Amino acid sequence: MLATLLTSIVAQQGLPAYLDDGTGELSLMALAGIVVVGIVVLIMFFWLIPVRLWIAAWASGAHVGLLTLIAMRLRRVPPKSIVEPRISLIKAGLDLNLDRLEGHYLAGGNVMAVVAALISADKANIALTFDRAAAIDLAGRNVFEAVQMSVNPKVITTPKITAMAKDGIQLSAVTRITVRANIDRLVGGAGEETVIARVGEGIVSTIGSADDHKAVLENPDKISKNVLAKGLDAGTAFEILSIDIADVDVGANIGAKLNTERAEADKQVAQAAAEGRRAMAMALEQEMKARVAEMQAKLVEAEAQVPMAMAEALRAGNLGVMDYLNLKNISADTDMRRSISKVTGPPENKDRR
Repeated sequence: MLATLLTSIVAQQGLPAYLDDGTGELSLMALAGIVVVGIVVLIMFFWLIPVRLWIAAWASGAHVGLLTLIAMRLRRVPPKSIVEPRISLIKAGLDLNLDRLEGHYLAGGNVMAVVAALISADKANIALTFDRAAAIDLAGRNVFEAVQMSVNPKVITTPKITAMAKDGIQLSAVTRITVRANIDRLVGGAGEETVIARVGEGIVSTIGSADDHKAVLENPDKISKNVLAKGLDAGTAFEILSIDIADVDVGANIGAKLNTERAEADKQVAQAAAEGRRAMAMALEQEMKARVAEMQAKLVEAEAQVPMAMAEALRAGNLGVMDYLNLKNISADTDMRRSISKVTGPPENKDRR
């Protein structure tokens, strides 16, 4: 049918020489080329102009011009990622310029998340502008989740936090923090980790300042009141609504353990000092023994010089033979008395009448 139509058109206008097969009609190759070109043109047309998306936008009241859709294609912006969020805005009673949505997409933002956050904030009567939502999204935060957290506060459960009271008893507490997102501080505000760290610091400070761990067990709400009064949400992206103590456990007696370890350390220090004094005493004893041995050697040396002196005195005539014999007798008598005293022992003391 297409060939017949083309043939009739060509018969009226005439054929160029390169399309004529000699009979005055289109050649088969020329006809196939025209068909291929037509198909390519149709594909390019439907790619440049998403007709179904254009019809959906028109039917929803969010009309988008065909030239605008073509311009999006040329700017490498998927029309679906811009038109569908705008349809949602129009149906929710909001309106926003296509250029702003397209600019946020080109900046690397999530257009659908921003639009969902705007719709949710509008229904919840939360003041949220597109610029604020786009800034939060580009900052890397989930703006839709933030709006949901503003409506429905989130409960954060902290890990077990351990601290020691002044009486040395260890206590472990688990808390649940109820927070609400602060839209105005989402850009540049600290996250959940900071809130958990600050609450942990407050718990450790409160337990550590308690004189007795029993007072903490009797009034665990004292911990939450003291921590909440510190204003721990300053500079964060959240507003702390409440801090509730979920569980408090009694741990080890750290004070007694520390005292025991201190006493053991003192004992080891004293033992080391005593061992040092013992070593010094032993060294002094050995030194005295060495000095005694030295004195004994000198005595032996001096005694060895006595016979030599006596011989010299005999030769010089300063000592007579009888004097020498008397000395020998006295020495022998002394040795005999010593031997007798060793055998008989010391004389017993008798009572005098």
